[in-house]
Amino acid sequence: MNAELYERWLLRMWQGDFSLAHELVTPGFTGHWPGMDVHGPDQLIETLRQGHEPFDDVMLTLDAGPIVDGDLVAARWTFAGAYRGGMPGATAAPGTRIAFSGHDILRAEGGRFAEYWVISDVTSLSRQLGTG
Repeated sequence: MNAELYERWLLRMWQGDFSLAHELVTPGFTGHWPGMDVHGPDQLIETLRQGHEPFDDVMLTLDAGPIVDGDLVAARWTFAGAYRGGMPGATAAPGTRIAFSGHDILRAEGGRFAEYWVISDVTSLSRQLGTG
């Protein structure tokens, strides 16, 4: 069950069906990004929108996993898309193709995700966008 939940999380919600957050996470959900925490499905949706805003043709792929151990789920993914423009400090031309990978760990509770930790290759993303 948690493997299927993760596949919906990554391949549907992160792909762009942000409203699924209300089905996939608990009301008390906490997401831990480096430097910030996100609380509840509405903040998660806003974070996803902001993350997708500078990109067109977003495609997420599941590279490894999901690996399930009790209520914990782990996986490696790749985010790819075309830079749309508008990121402060970015020198990449609109239309530049980008791709970077990351790792997720999630904790499920009652058939939904209650907590999320992510690490992604922001160095690679910054280099591709010309911000680093």
